[in-house]
Amino acid sequence: MTGRTNKRGFTARPVDPDGWIAAGDARPARDSATATNSARLTIDITPELRGRIKIAAFGRGITVTDMLRELLAREFPDIGGGRP
Repeated sequence: MTGRTNKRGFTARPVDPDGWIAAGDARPARDSATATNSARLTIDITPELRGRIKIAAFGRGITVTDMLRELLAREFPDIGGGRP
């Protein structure tokens, strides 16, 4: 058996929480409204709620992603750039 290497693998996590948060996705932003360092957020919802969200977004003529970004930005405004 070989010893551990310091090389980060595919599933390796940063050691400190700040590094984990700052890691983000490597994909470039689609438009200027999307932050340069974006992060993926996964939540569990019922299929019924997912359907209602998709219908609401379609009715407003926007994507689910854009609608939820706007909702989250409105509910959790930046209060001076610091951590809550």
